[in-house]
Amino acid sequence: MSTLTKPQLTAIISQPQQLIDYLAAGGRPRPQWGIGAEAERLVVDAKTGEAADYARIEKLLESISAIGSWREIREDGNLLALIGEQSSITLEPGGQLELSGRLCKNIHCCEADFSAHIAQVFAAAEPLGLLCLGLGAQPFTPLEQIAWLPKARYGIMGPYMLRTGSLGQAMMKQTAGLQVNIDFSDEADCMAKLRLGQVLSPLLYAMFANSPIMNGQPVGHQSIRGEIWANTDADRTGLIPALFNAESGFCDYVDFALNLPMYFIARDDRYIDLTGERMTFRRYLDSAQEPLMSDWDLHLSTLFTEVRLRPQIEFRSADSLPPRLTLSVAALLKGIFYDPEALAATWDIFSAHPPKEHADAYRASWTLGLETRLGTQSFADLARQVVEISRQGLVRQHCLNDDGQDETIFLDELSVLLAHGTTLAEQLLNAWSGDRVTDLALLKRHCGFV
Repeated sequence: MSTLTKPQLTAIISQPQQLIDYLAAGGRPRPQWGIGAEAERLVVDAKTGEAADYARIEKLLESISAIGSWREIREDGNLLALIGEQSSITLEPGGQLELSGRLCKNIHCCEADFSAHIAQVFAAAEPLGLLCLGLGAQPFTPLEQIAWLPKARYGIMGPYMLRTGSLGQAMMKQTAGLQVNIDFSDEADCMAKLRLGQVLSPLLYAMFANSPIMNGQPVGHQSIRGEIWANTDADRTGLIPALFNAESGFCDYVDFALNLPMYFIARDDRYIDLTGERMTFRRYLDSAQEPLMSDWDLHLSTLFTEVRLRPQIEFRSADSLPPRLTLSVAALLKGIFYDPEALAATWDIFSAHPPKEHADAYRASWTLGLETRLGTQSFADLARQVVEISRQGLVRQHCLNDDGQDETIFLDELSVLLAHGTTLAEQLLNAWSGDRVTDLALLKRHCGFV
């Protein structure tokens, strides 16, 4: 049985300030800032494209474990994760494989982790007849044919999501995304980054849209993953309006989280279901005898907004991507958020638009992609502007690899994509035939980790 909570968070919550202090403690001096990337990918049968079942995915983890330095994490005997010295491989509810890389000083370091991981996964997957896809949604297998991963927390979350939205279980079992974690120095820096992150989230959906197919057919959205998230749970997804206020602080994020219903707490390596009634964290604090800081940490992990604090800042809007583009999201964000000039220039572009225009663009972004408009500007034009701002930010940061190349190399494929003016989703749709053999070969070329 794996440990469900962090052992250093055993303190009892006796005052609300502890909740704010937990977030504030995530701040780091600028010299200590890092970048973290988490990439989910779909695991499918290499011959049929159907989602692989847990028994085969467990064999995949065992094979990866045998060729690398990993510690196996099991729950009731089931292998569910591999922990390395500085990174981990975990499974999502439908068997999606996620690599959480180490917190790196630069994207070159992230690339080393991902390259090693891709090599290990391919070496293990090919003999098992499995294929990993950097795609935002299962292309062929219907929801009801994907079994739940044997993990206790999903036995609580899955039924609850039937009550909160029409597509929550699809989110859990059929989608795959890419998350990027960045640092902040203090409260003001954190809020400025969260604010900009929220207004950038529609652009991230559009730029990295890569899930236009489900059940073998086009679905009418370039990122069906975005549409699925929008119909998962209105309480804990989307954007946090209070953070758009220029005076917002940690207390606003805490207030948002306090008013959200809880899924569970963990005691003695078991989850205790709290979904029988609407148990907000605020109500829990008032009623529990000994609420623990680990309860707060666990609760924050169940907030699924586009940008969230855990306590590092996590961006969550990008679909899972092909290997050549996987690190472009991290590079884009590092260039903007770790260079004051780039951050200010990006904010100047987006802050000129009123809230309604941002809201309209957000709702349209996963459907229209780069054709989305913010006021009179197309996202295609905005994307090119933002990438150039990021590129200059990375040049100024001057982080070089052994060949003397800076981190702008990780934006090159993205620039090519934007120069053509078509998203990954549109490229896939333009080539989709409806024939399973042909389309599976297309998916391997489009986004296969091979």
